[in-house]
Amino acid sequence: MPATQSGKLEKAQIIILNGKKEGETIDCKFNPTAYTVNKSINYGELKATGSGASIMQFVDGNAETLSMELFFDTTDELDSPDPDQGAVDVRKQYTELIDTLLAVDGELHAPPVCRFVWGDGIDFTALVEHAEKRFTKFLPSGVPIRARVSIQFTEYKTADYHKSEVSPESTDKTKRWTVAEGDTLWLIAAEEYGDSSHWRTIADHNDIVNPRAVETGEQLELPPL
Repeated sequence: MPATQSGKLEKAQIIILNGKKEGETIDCKFNPTAYTVNKSINYGELKATGSGASIMQFVDGNAETLSMELFFDTTDELDSPDPDQGAVDVRKQYTELIDTLLAVDGELHAPPVCRFVWGDGIDFTALVEHAEKRFTKFLPSGVPIRARVSIQFTEYKTADYHKSEVSPESTDKTKRWTVAEGDTLWLIAAEEYGDSSHWRTIADHNDIVNPRAVETGEQLELPPL
């Protein structure tokens, strides 16, 4: 479990970054016992002319995801020896805040962005894509006081961040490219920009709807990034 250099145990927390509840936190009294990070990319299958063979070309990358199970319990937060009188509802204390991460915020017209932070181990800015709540302990009155939440965060990065990732060696002026036999937008982008994922830039600039439909001899404009 992440800890400071002094050895103090760090508690995981979810921080709401914008919207009506900006600055509010969901503190995890119990740290997750495990988490999963997933990163994937997409390939497009192209048919090589005249051979019937398939060529796999990189298309784009998917956002990274972080998933885990969080455990919430308010048993020791009862402030009365009579559980029905001193009930602390785990929904009001914890899980309703998680619900706000999946609800449309009136100020944003979208769910809020959050950060999952756990000491020096994780600092993940994301949107919550999925949360499944399971209540496992109750007071005699039926009020839930223990819950397990399976949650998935999906990486969030602004457009400015993606612009900062563009290679400084990319073209700085619009160029023209004559499509040769075997050329694809992926190959042209890799040749011109050093990154095949910029095929979308070429397609958008040239109003190309189907990136696999470029024809030999066609003239393309390659805009600066």
